[in-house]
Amino acid sequence: MNVLGIEGTAHTLGVGIVNGSGTVLANIIRSYPAEEGIHPREAANHHAANVVDSISEALGTAGLEHGEIDVVAFSQGPGLGPCLRTVATAARALSLRLKVPLVGVNHCIAHLEIGRLRTDARDPILLYVSGGNTQVIAHTRGRYRVFGETLDIGLGNMLDKFGRANGIPFPGGPVMEKRALKSSNYLQLPYSVKGMDVSFSGMLTAALNLDAPLEDKCFSIQETAFSMLTEVTERALAHTRKNEVLLGGGVVRNERLREMIGIMAKERGASAHVPEGEFCIDNGAMIAWTGYLMHGAGMTLPVRESHIRQNYRTDEVDILWKGPTKDF
Repeated sequence: MNVLGIEGTAHTLGVGIVNGSGTVLANIIRSYPAEEGIHPREAANHHAANVVDSISEALGTAGLEHGEIDVVAFSQGPGLGPCLRTVATAARALSLRLKVPLVGVNHCIAHLEIGRLRTDARDPILLYVSGGNTQVIAHTRGRYRVFGETLDIGLGNMLDKFGRANGIPFPGGPVMEKRALKSSNYLQLPYSVKGMDVSFSGMLTAALNLDAPLEDKCFSIQETAFSMLTEVTERALAHTRKNEVLLGGGVVRNERLREMIGIMAKERGASAHVPEGEFCIDNGAMIAWTGYLMHGAGMTLPVRESHIRQNYRTDEVDILWKGPTKDF
């Protein structure tokens, strides 16, 4: 079985093809050049202009014809409305043309499932950190439950806002990571952890008002924010009694964040897992693979019911394809 997945929740358009054995046959990624941040309508126009060519490129890379696609999956949410509508329209059209089932995938769950596919993690705590999302997720009682999340903005969004105010192009995180390596001067910033939830808006305001070299501010933001994430991830490990941590989302490509989570996991006798960089960021392969799992569990969509869900919660999805795990 070959599943074609289309990702388009924000500025990235991805088309991936995965077969039933979990082999990624193609993973085409084209990003809207959002140098000053994401404009939803412009990003949607970018996706509309590139989706047909991306599908053709993915098929060519996979060495497949249109007729060899058995299922079409798409990112149903959460995300930016114009972008979601564009890829949903493309997926519906392709599904109807090929006369194959259609599957709507939760974007956050797709990050978790591609991470499980590409690493040795089987039943992990997922620390999911991207532009719009920051969540600590684990499977229990038939769903992926959110044990902690941001109460205001995603960490990636916060980094982008800080970067934009300091002349750093979008996305701000990679540039800030390089700047942070040039400093070891920690400046006190608000550390906002409430149970397993976190908040970044106060840190952003404080950092913008600091009168200090940019390198010191970048270093301090990273150390503070990543310490917060490490704390809540450790708390989730202790609460669930799981022994694996999986990282997902574009922000987890940051080496310092990986280092801190790795140290914490090792000290607890747990293992830390990170998929390859192309599978951390938004990509079509994660939609295709999750679509394969969902199709196998009978979770397909009639076209008339394939509306997008901008606020699609991770814990709204029944995980029918995964076996039972230890509850607590």
